[in-house]
Amino acid sequence: MNVPVYNMQGAEVGSMSIDESALSASYSDDGLNPSLVKQAYVMYHANRRQGSARTKNRAAIAGSTAKMYKQKGTGRARHSTKKAPQFKGGGRAFAETRSREDYHLDMPKKMRRKANRNALLSKIIGSEAFGPEIRVIDDLKMDSVKTKEFVNFIGALNLNRSALVVLSNDADKSDNIRKSARNVADVQLCPLDQMTCFEMLNNRYLIIGKAELEAWINGASSQTGKAAKINPMGKQDKKPRRPSVPRGKKRGQPVAAGSDGGAG
Repeated sequence: MNVPVYNMQGAEVGSMSIDESALSASYSDDGLNPSLVKQAYVMYHANRRQGSARTKNRAAIAGSTAKMYKQKGTGRARHSTKKAPQFKGGGRAFAETRSREDYHLDMPKKMRRKANRNALLSKIIGSEAFGPEIRVIDDLKMDSVKTKEFVNFIGALNLNRSALVVLSNDADKSDNIRKSARNVADVQLCPLDQMTCFEMLNNRYLIIGKAELEAWINGASSQTGKAAKINPMGKQDKKPRRPSVPRGKKRGQPVAAGSDGGAG
């Protein structure tokens, strides 16, 4: 399929060919797998939860511990302090006291990448009400930090809903865009290596540079087979281990020939 390519002034300047089958995750006609995308979305959403909710019981409420009124003779129910759960400002009856709640979910790496690529395909296909929901820019960069220019850029693309702007991993290229868009309403910024289905589906439109889109499609996200674990892209070589030092010796101190480092 061909995706239109725009410039920073909002004019269409060309097109970009994308292989639909490379982004498909199912054998259906349109290539979309909603259940897989939902599973990945729920995983990314759950993994953002801190699990650190705390509530106070009556012992943790600050205030006086004096008895409200005398035990007998008032005709009212007997009470101690005002920290009881039934009173306004009192403690919670069954307070959350756990140290850390774990909401972490996981998915196989190949399934996650297929879900992310399938979410990108859904943005390219778009919807009946909004049409294609992706805007590919030929060169997404700004010469200076100007919020007004970025707002004019969004307006030129005719975006009337929230938009996700994917930034290049090159800091020199994306720094002006990031500073110009960080205070604009309904605009979310995301680095290229963090573009997931959760980020894409949380916003109506996706704005990404042509070079960045090609790098994402052909990069590590393209490894959805066994190569994702056997020979992953971008894998960093481990640093060589430092040589061991005999006990009692300092690093860099020469060791006598034939010495095993023992005390003798």
